[in-house]
Amino acid sequence: MLMKDAKKGPTEEIRRLAKAEGADAGALSALIAKGLVAAPRNSGRSFEGRAVGKLVSTKVNANVGTSKDYDDCDDEVKKAQIAVQYGADAVMDLSTGKDRDTVRKRLARELEVPLGTVPIYHAARKRRNAVDMTSDDLFNSVREHAKDGVDFVTVHCGVNRNALGRLKNDPRLLNIVSRGGALTMAWMLHNEKDNPFYEEFEYLLEIAREYDLTLSLGDGMRPGCMADASDRPEFMEIITLGELVRRCREADVQSIVEGPGHVPLDEVEMTVKAMKKLTGDAPLYLLGPLVTDIAPGYDHVVGAIGGSLAGMAGADFLCIVTPSEHLALPTADDIRDGVVVGKIAAHVADTVKEGQRERSREMDRRMSQARCDLDWKAQMSLAVDPERAEHIRGTRMTEGDTCSMCSDLCAIKLVKDALKSGKI
Repeated sequence: MLMKDAKKGPTEEIRRLAKAEGADAGALSALIAKGLVAAPRNSGRSFEGRAVGKLVSTKVNANVGTSKDYDDCDDEVKKAQIAVQYGADAVMDLSTGKDRDTVRKRLARELEVPLGTVPIYHAARKRRNAVDMTSDDLFNSVREHAKDGVDFVTVHCGVNRNALGRLKNDPRLLNIVSRGGALTMAWMLHNEKDNPFYEEFEYLLEIAREYDLTLSLGDGMRPGCMADASDRPEFMEIITLGELVRRCREADVQSIVEGPGHVPLDEVEMTVKAMKKLTGDAPLYLLGPLVTDIAPGYDHVVGAIGGSLAGMAGADFLCIVTPSEHLALPTADDIRDGVVVGKIAAHVADTVKEGQRERSREMDRRMSQARCDLDWKAQMSLAVDPERAEHIRGTRMTEGDTCSMCSDLCAIKLVKDALKSGKI
């Protein structure tokens, strides 16, 4: 187990992670041992890992997966491959279609990045009615996914009786928008029992230890709109998740905490810092956050705005949002667009993040130098999406080495030529 081994000093895997991050292996080992950095990798898989958390670069996850209406395994695998091609550091399979087992197994076999799933989706599909799930269905799904090589699983352990009571006392406009959270809450109300993942958390830890499975403690009570942000139900769950993080660390199980959701711009910093405080600075994984509700079709841009601000405040792992958010299952092009803007948001955050600031700003400096030199080849190689940059430039070329916006009135060229003349 990585977390347990890290307490003895840097392992070969930790040394590789440290090299990729430009970090000291001893320092990174200590952070992993304390649970401040996680590196999800199932003991049954072999690939170059990704470190998520304090002092390391901000990572990006892409969600793929079939649905009842669009159940095409090949298409979802292709989307995952495109996500990795354009820079996704991890992929989550959210499949709920009939072919969900095939999707998961193929992704575990074909991808070279951490793979995450949400086992409650699998458990719910085992029954005609989701509320008829059993505790065994839930834990068996976790074990099955772990056996298949899944590296991290989202488990909505914080959706318990306390959270339900708080939601009843503090009504929301949109109640619960997390699919896993909604399934858990519906099951609790129907069966008049508490959440099995919360009540039997020790069993969950046992499975995680067996496969070195990272637990991503899900945000089932995350706000789904501006009006519900930063409320008591949300923070009731976060307090519970903080307690579970402590239990994970005591058991040498790596954990990540998931967060909102929809958050007004002026509450992003407060939310991130509060979550970090309440969860012992656990690696923080955010969806977006989305900082306005009115942009369907452009929510990838909204998520990038929130993601940059969240990253500056301390978020470590950004789940991409695609243009299809709130509208439909994303296409391959949607995944690509979401990953690219997500990578931009992560880089923006890293330009101010402790441990990453100098490395990230050096990337910007190199691009600026290439622009100064009118070196288009270098500019393309440094671009987040070289393919798109080359396409735009190639469709509207001009004579010479300037762009077609300014042509012979290029400020950079004019000043450079003027300075060469040596005249005052």
